[in-house]
Amino acid sequence: MGKQSDSWGSRTGLILAMAGNAVGLGNFLRFPVQAVQNGGGAFIIPYLVCFVLMGIPLLFTEWSIGRFGGKHGNHSTPYILDSMSKSSWWKYIGVFGIFTNVAVVAYYTYIESWTFIYVIHTVLGTFTQMSQADVSGFFVHYVNLSGSNFGIPFLPVLVYVLVLGINIYILSTGLGGIEKVAKIGMPLLIIFGAVLAFKGWTMGAENASPSFPNANAWDGINFLWTPQYSSLLDPKVWLAAAGQIFFTLSVGMGSIQCYASYLKENEDLALNSLTSGFTNELVEIVLGSAIVIPIAAGFLGLDWVIENAGFGMAFQTMPYLFVQWGEVFGAIAGICWFGLLFFAGITSSLAMGTPWMGFMQDEFGWGKAKGALSFGVLALVMGLPTILFYQYGYFDEYDYWAGTVSLVVFALLEMILFTWVFGMDKGWSELNRGADIRIPVAYKWIMKYITPILLLLVLTAALITPQGNDWAGAISGLVNGGGWELDSGSLISKVSHEELKLLLINDPENALVYTNKIFFSSLARIQLVALFLFIAGLVWYSGVKRKSLSHE
Repeated sequence: MGKQSDSWGSRTGLILAMAGNAVGLGNFLRFPVQAVQNGGGAFIIPYLVCFVLMGIPLLFTEWSIGRFGGKHGNHSTPYILDSMSKSSWWKYIGVFGIFTNVAVVAYYTYIESWTFIYVIHTVLGTFTQMSQADVSGFFVHYVNLSGSNFGIPFLPVLVYVLVLGINIYILSTGLGGIEKVAKIGMPLLIIFGAVLAFKGWTMGAENASPSFPNANAWDGINFLWTPQYSSLLDPKVWLAAAGQIFFTLSVGMGSIQCYASYLKENEDLALNSLTSGFTNELVEIVLGSAIVIPIAAGFLGLDWVIENAGFGMAFQTMPYLFVQWGEVFGAIAGICWFGLLFFAGITSSLAMGTPWMGFMQDEFGWGKAKGALSFGVLALVMGLPTILFYQYGYFDEYDYWAGTVSLVVFALLEMILFTWVFGMDKGWSELNRGADIRIPVAYKWIMKYITPILLLLVLTAALITPQGNDWAGAISGLVNGGGWELDSGSLISKVSHEELKLLLINDPENALVYTNKIFFSSLARIQLVALFLFIAGLVWYSGVKRKSLSHE
């Protein structure tokens, strides 16, 4: 059994580290895109409802589970979950809490490395003479390993290894190092975000041009903040909102439980978890919504934004727009934007390293340096193919299975464990022990019934998404005796590559591209399954070790 050698230095450090874990690239890259694709103001109401009914209960649950496990000397989800039930198979459910972090950090660090190299390009003025198409093409060449690399072959791989190395170094210094980074990184992130958000709020129509005469930043802001009640009946919007809550709060991953396992026995959970959750929401809603969408709308008009909203906008559009503000402020804006993304990324990726390190320390007595290094090697083995085969969808497969599906499955199972197996009464007293605030008693009921039902609905809806996401049509079709046509984006269709097979039929000219994508997607899945089984094997072996020690 590993002894508890690490703990948080201060409450501020803990809350900033937890908020840093939650405040990630999703706040600035994923949230605005999800909001635009789901009707702007139409998205915000379901999003806030999901935060109250799913986000907060999951935060309460994961902080409670973590502190409870830590009290028994466990700092990783397999044994944290194991300590809450008499059944020994819960520790294998806990494998998700290590697997997800390793699989996500593998490609997440790659995005971090883009932000890192883009800060350098901004300082060097790489984008100053480029057209919008050139800036967009620059990114495509970089990720496809076909240029934009200072003439250094495989530069993206080198930058990735460098950024991963920074992560490993900080991880090897333990919670103290993570706390230091959070205390510096989080305030800087908020300052950088505030500079850009202020610009987004005050731009108005001053950057309208002959090509985009109707460009106005306020259109972007109004689009996001004008409520549209029609969406409340659209399951697609609810699904997207629930998915974003997961992403943004880092729930269903195992890193919150790991951080919370280093809390003292009577340290407040209720206020701490709410503070870190609300800090994240504040950053996402106030800063996340005020940067990409308004600034892009201010230059290119809202119609362009709605048509082109996508994850790549941050790298393919923003550098071009910043240059339009002139050399000096353009460079400042670029450094703020990519610096902000880098800090958002690194505070999250550091959290992803702790469950593996906690597990290796507890079960095999590995120290911080050995734990951090082994995590780095594992992330590298998982991550290299996402760079080398980026254009074949390797990255997307990781993101879908490890970064999306896995989170919902794990969150649902741990919610059942906490409220039904461990018991809601015991869970409630665990959550309230040492609490500085009174949690409304309604949450006892929400956590036991509403949250698990919502999670089950999210999972079921993803499994059987109907054709074109048309739920009303599919249900009435079923009632009238018709079949249920699955959408190619549904989980069931994804398993058999329906989306790619459809493209293969409809676009025979690019058959080779889709055949390659199917091959590499399958390879990515095999690699993910292998990782899961490898961690499950370690958990099994550690269980055998524990048994033999207890018999001695």
